[in-house]
Amino acid sequence: MPAPPDPPSSDLRFVIIGAGMSGVLAAIQLREAGLENFTIYEKGDRIGGTWRENSYPGIACDVPSHFYSYSFALNPEWSSRFAPGAEIQAYFDAVAHRYQVFSSIRFGQEVARCAFENGRWRITLADGSTDEADFVIAATGVLHHPAVPDFEGLESFAGDVFHSARWNHDVEIEKKRVGVVGNGSSAIQIVSAIVSQVAQLAIFQRTPQWVTPIENQPYSEEEKDEFRKNPDAMWAIRTETARAFTEGFANVLVDAESPLLQAIHQNCENNLENSVRDPELREKLRPNYRAACKRLIMSEDFYESVQRANASLVSEGIERIEESGVRTRDGKLHELDVLVLATGFQVNQFVRPMQVVGRDGLALDDVWKDGANAYMAISVADFPNFFMLNGPSGPVGNFSLIEVAELQFAYIFQLIEQVRSGACHEIAASREAALRFDAERKQAAKTTIWNSGCKSWYLDKDGLPTAWPWTFDRFRQEMAKPRLEDFEKR
Repeated sequence: MPAPPDPPSSDLRFVIIGAGMSGVLAAIQLREAGLENFTIYEKGDRIGGTWRENSYPGIACDVPSHFYSYSFALNPEWSSRFAPGAEIQAYFDAVAHRYQVFSSIRFGQEVARCAFENGRWRITLADGSTDEADFVIAATGVLHHPAVPDFEGLESFAGDVFHSARWNHDVEIEKKRVGVVGNGSSAIQIVSAIVSQVAQLAIFQRTPQWVTPIENQPYSEEEKDEFRKNPDAMWAIRTETARAFTEGFANVLVDAESPLLQAIHQNCENNLENSVRDPELREKLRPNYRAACKRLIMSEDFYESVQRANASLVSEGIERIEESGVRTRDGKLHELDVLVLATGFQVNQFVRPMQVVGRDGLALDDVWKDGANAYMAISVADFPNFFMLNGPSGPVGNFSLIEVAELQFAYIFQLIEQVRSGACHEIAASREAALRFDAERKQAAKTTIWNSGCKSWYLDKDGLPTAWPWTFDRFRQEMAKPRLEDFEKR
């Protein structure tokens, strides 16, 4: 006869790594479930994650505000359809205060190592102090390790130089000659925000981007008053946005031949054709790949900004950085006072550079030597009670990562309940399930739009997309209830 399960435990200990959007969510949800024994370790001095790290001019979310909100904390005060970064940061601060999260955060405490020893996780911080936990929830995010290309001579530049995610607000850019390297989401927002302030703006384009037009209309005081009085009005916007987003975009990314994707491409082409007057500039801005193969850029004024008299699009490629500016491959020197590197992030890091050691001394670095992967983007075999929010192979890009994180946490909590109920002490994806999931993911990735012929941060070292390769409807279905037969329980 099998031994009866242990009695339920209400004193399970949790460590949450990161106080960004996902970490704050995890803390709130644990507390709502009556699990109060947790600590959040945050390497920075404030909450906010991406929205703390990125404070460059023009930063805004490209997901509609009422959709980019916690479902349990809708916000009637959003100023516009697409909220600016400072407003989003203030929203997370307000929610964290409302749910009394700050008392559980240890700021300026970077987790250096997590090791599973004797049935528990031993956490070592950068200052040498330690903690122990039954569960680790890694809410470390993706967009916080800046990627800086190895430009020859970068250190010789006499002006000010910084990454877009490390914007130096002490540097005065007004009436200066400014260069922006890159033309992804951050660069395009920066260009639109500063072009009217600077003397000259050089945009060093590495790869052209498809740009879809948006209208970022402000919410009137009458509309906000209606939201305050009638929260159902916000829910209606959120529900309609989610439906339109899922059916009109997220679900079709998995089929590169979808007529809807062809319509999205045509919309982007029309935007380019109708917005850029100079045919030479228009061709410089025209990508040679399908729209949505890379993250789709959304802007209401980038094409207008790049056509201003003081702006120039440079597409020749950078040869080296010199004391007075950027030398391109055509031999031309672009003299600058300030150089902004809007060159993206090391998106394949996930929990690293933190060391994570699972059962029997197995290092996560060794498991991930050929690329980061996780069963359902959440669990790694032989790393029990260690779960990731927005981990490898999850939905990324033009998605509401708040909705993604909420769905993932609901899934994780059902795994936690297996331990809380006494059914087991340890739970992790089985090796067989993890291998099967990764093989199925790679096969499905081949037919997605991300695999249609462009280079992007969605691709692994073998050129296959790493993002969730199935419909978003399937993601919701998978997150609704774990397949417990795919988990090893001890």
